[in-house]
Amino acid sequence: MGVEYTSVQWNRQKKFYDFALVGGVAIMLAAFAVPTKVLFPLITDEILIIRTFGGTAFILLHVILCIGPLCRLNPRFLPLLYNRRHAGVTLFLLALIHAVMVIATYHAGGNTNPFLSLFTSSPLTASVAGVPFQPFGFFALVILFLLAATSHDFWLANLSAPVWKSLHMLVYVAYALLVLHVTFGVLQGEASPVYAVAMAVGLVTVLGLHLKAACKEIHADHEIQSRADDGCVDACAVADIPENRARIVCVAGERVAIFKHDGKISAVSNVCQHQNGPLGEGKIVSGCITCPWHGYQYVPETGASPPPFTEKVPTFQVRVKNGRVLVHPQPNPAGTKTEPALIAT
Repeated sequence: MGVEYTSVQWNRQKKFYDFALVGGVAIMLAAFAVPTKVLFPLITDEILIIRTFGGTAFILLHVILCIGPLCRLNPRFLPLLYNRRHAGVTLFLLALIHAVMVIATYHAGGNTNPFLSLFTSSPLTASVAGVPFQPFGFFALVILFLLAATSHDFWLANLSAPVWKSLHMLVYVAYALLVLHVTFGVLQGEASPVYAVAMAVGLVTVLGLHLKAACKEIHADHEIQSRADDGCVDACAVADIPENRARIVCVAGERVAIFKHDGKISAVSNVCQHQNGPLGEGKIVSGCITCPWHGYQYVPETGASPPPFTEKVPTFQVRVKNGRVLVHPQPNPAGTKTEPALIAT
């Protein structure tokens, strides 16, 4: 959390993450370049660079897309999420090198403007294998540039979390465009089934992890219908909530995080104001609810971040009766102080 924008402090975790990221990219580049040069010694350096950087960028995109659902399925993957935007910027740089080499090799030597040549050099034919594939890659690169350019928290703060989140969901549009780009490119230029099989494995992996995570979310979003006389919802048993942690329930169509701390029960919206992270999957640290994604904190009784921070989330009225937690389904305005329910001893 921060109240102003300063230069990044390269702590031990960030250094380790970026070292692993750079090392992983270097390994992928080598894994593409060396076998290709051995198996196809006559390949030109330009073509080798194009394939190596394009293939590495595509694999890295798969890794990035898998981080989100993996974190929802197993919190051990959360460290990958903290600096995922570094991987996104790296992805754009790899894709940019690929694109620059494509333009320089195939489109810069003629009389036609290179960017216009991207759209006119491969006329559409009746054959599926004749579908122009380079425009798909161009529009995907534009989206990747937009995401990389707005990855800093400056844009997150000025665009607001919902707008920023919606913008960065365009990564799935970019992925779809790149799947088309690679698929039609392979159909036109490769006879070996290896590329098609690799594409299928990657697509199945991404879709499978997202579907599995979605099934887990759907199960957790089962609407609670049991209501008390005062309109409160019987959310869960006090014993179901671990100390300094939360139980996430769905009340009136909204996810609510019910925390147990210091002999008290408090309830807040499950959505962090930073990047819509799941507050209920975090824990209370030093008296504050701490988001598991990026460490943003909120006071349980008020839903407000401790001064000088200004983020706020809605709170909910709660009470405890016969060992059960009752939550009123109507949220209070963000930052509203709400008395916690005391746990009878």
